[in-house]
Amino acid sequence: MSNSDTISIGIAANDDSYSVIPTIFSPECDNNNVNDDNIAGSSEALAEGISTMLAGVIRDFDSKAEDASRSQFQLISALDRLTSELDQLLEDAPLPFIMQHATKLSNVRKRVSSLNLLLRSVQHRLDNIDRMMSIGSLDNKSNVGGSK
Repeated sequence: MSNSDTISIGIAANDDSYSVIPTIFSPECDNNNVNDDNIAGSSEALAEGISTMLAGVIRDFDSKAEDASRSQFQLISALDRLTSELDQLLEDAPLPFIMQHATKLSNVRKRVSSLNLLLRSVQHRLDNIDRMMSIGSLDNKSNVGGSK
């Protein structure tokens, strides 16, 4: 192949797959008309192959975009329906029922706070006992060391 040779690429469609077929055209051929026809035919085949391939990809993307749009619409509809149902439940819920549960939650909160205070007190006492034992242990060691 010389420096003046031209490479053209043709695409052959076979069902859903495409094959790339390189074709070499040399200007040194005797029949330039045949080469021009081959180049024009190859260019048209290449353009048609690319067009066919891209058309399938574009159809696939369009289909996926439509599916996403339908899914978004269904999601919005479901959210609207759930919001209206929740609003209806809140309107229909009797106030004493809600107050009863709010009172229960408040009582649980008070009991947890009380237990938290009790645990802090116990922890403080344990810290004091530990400190007193550490001081007593140090005093014992110093007394034992001093009596020797």
